[in-house]
Amino acid sequence: MNNTASIQTGRCQCGNIKYSFDITSLISAHNCHCKDCQRSTGSGKATILFVAKKNITMEGQLKFYEVKGSSGSHVRRGFCENCGSGVISYAKEIPHIYYIKAGTLEDSSWLKIDSNFFTDSAHDWNSPDDSIKSYQGNPSMISNIKTLLKSF
Repeated sequence: MNNTASIQTGRCQCGNIKYSFDITSLISAHNCHCKDCQRSTGSGKATILFVAKKNITMEGQLKFYEVKGSSGSHVRRGFCENCGSGVISYAKEIPHIYYIKAGTLEDSSWLKIDSNFFTDSAHDWNSPDDSIKSYQGNPSMISNIKTLLKSF
């Protein structure tokens, strides 16, 4: 994998799954506090990066588990079959946008979070950052359209 300054890399815990993407292709970054993200991470939220699938280079084979998400979409959560690390997810209805789990980045020091999703599901022990935009549930249709347009 290329390690130039604009190329970001990440991996699962055991290293069987690796990915890279150019930081300029990042669409946005969010903290999702929905119950599904809480269960899949075992924590109070998932911090996810939206990147178009076409801009991600993957090594290794993810195994996927599909659930019907809080907003009704079918979320496919990709994880390493060997170590169990969650790496990438996507909504089956929008398969060309991947949600990279920020905790799998080799270096996340550059990351700035744009907003919080599903703050109604957040716990007091993991309160949303109130200095950034927050949505009680899923963002509005206008926000979703902007995200889709940025992915092409």
